[in-house]
Amino acid sequence: METHPGLTRTIARFISQVDTASIPREDFEQAKVALLDWLSVLLAGKDEPLVTKLIRYGALMGGNAQATILGHGPKTNVSQAALINGAMSHALDYDDSLAQFQGHPTVTLYPGLLALSEWKEKNGRDVLSAYLIGLKAGMVIGACAGAEHYGAGWHGTSTIGRFASTAGCARLMGLNEQETVYALGLAGTQASGLKRVFGTMCKPYHAGRASQVGLESVLLAADQFTSAEDILEGVDGFFQLLKGKENAKAVASMGQTWETNKLAQKYHASCHGTHSAIEVVLNMVRKDKLTVPDIKSITIQTTQTAVAIAGKKTPKTGLEGKFSIYYCVANALLRGDTGMRAFTDEKVNDPEIKPLMEKITVVSVPDSSLLGLSARVEVETLSGKRLEGFSDILNEIPELDIKRQKVQTKFMDLCSHLWEGKQAEEIVKTILVLEEVDSMKGFIEGFNGFCPSKKR
Repeated sequence: METHPGLTRTIARFISQVDTASIPREDFEQAKVALLDWLSVLLAGKDEPLVTKLIRYGALMGGNAQATILGHGPKTNVSQAALINGAMSHALDYDDSLAQFQGHPTVTLYPGLLALSEWKEKNGRDVLSAYLIGLKAGMVIGACAGAEHYGAGWHGTSTIGRFASTAGCARLMGLNEQETVYALGLAGTQASGLKRVFGTMCKPYHAGRASQVGLESVLLAADQFTSAEDILEGVDGFFQLLKGKENAKAVASMGQTWETNKLAQKYHASCHGTHSAIEVVLNMVRKDKLTVPDIKSITIQTTQTAVAIAGKKTPKTGLEGKFSIYYCVANALLRGDTGMRAFTDEKVNDPEIKPLMEKITVVSVPDSSLLGLSARVEVETLSGKRLEGFSDILNEIPELDIKRQKVQTKFMDLCSHLWEGKQAEEIVKTILVLEEVDSMKGFIEGFNGFCPSKKR
């Protein structure tokens, strides 16, 4: 009689054997919206200094021209393409989040999948299916790792992201169960990434490395490179050392639910830990006609998690500003623009914003009192009014049709100026029917044919 497989093998079996025909159409639609959002933030971040440094590093390493550095044109090897495109898409911290994943899932998945699909000439449906399987595997492992993992200082985008990338790439490459077990072991032994580096170039680097490690783990496992077969649950394994334990409910959901409706795209170009507070004060401006001159004080109650990742009181750079509830709320009130133009060194150090930031108090409360990244805001005005509001951004996710429209608007806002005529609109149309694309290589090369860097 067959014994119950361990968690690592159970997940590997799901990755290698789940029937993609069982995935609901709506989840494929969510995957396409996620791809459109990912491409928009990748292109918006393509000229960030950290991207230039990684491109130079990739050129230094050399290698076969297998996959495109998106938004730039040249091809490099698939490993470097995954690294560069992954870091590029997280450079602005404007990409999606997922609570169960403990971080940003899409920036760890699509870079490796697009690099592999271009190199191996896969079709669009293959890529979307691999994305959904990788996303689900990441969600399950993230749910098992639990809040204790993130609370210990690990960056889920980096640690859980390695497993998600591995899962997606394993499915795209057609690895069998045993090869997938080895691939997960390879990814797990390389799991790392510390929250200490938030606000520096290393945070986007985490996303790129997660995608790169997953892809490399799959290529090695396909050549029978062995590893532990119980990397998650085993003695001295991932959960014992990096925190976590098997979550039976999450594991049982594999092949049953996909939960893509929980993907939270960003509509402010900062850490998701700042978004709930931003939404509350913007709503006060709209509904209560709140004005900056009338503000006496602002008190923001938010979770320990949000404060830990976005509690920088005196940011000095645009990048640090993305992780400052103080700056993000003051900026939203003072300027109204919470897009990428708000996060420059000049804007963060503008003397006009400092007095407003000094009126803000951020209070950390236990995550059990305020869940996730929610925030409760109280504003006292000079005229004696008290305004109160609450937002829980990770649980206020728009329905699919609204989300699709918001992401299309975001794409056009970030990217339309990079192309001539209706080319940006054509890209959007193609992505929204990606399951009909027979060759991802052709799609990417066509995209590269009017690469934005050539239009600058």
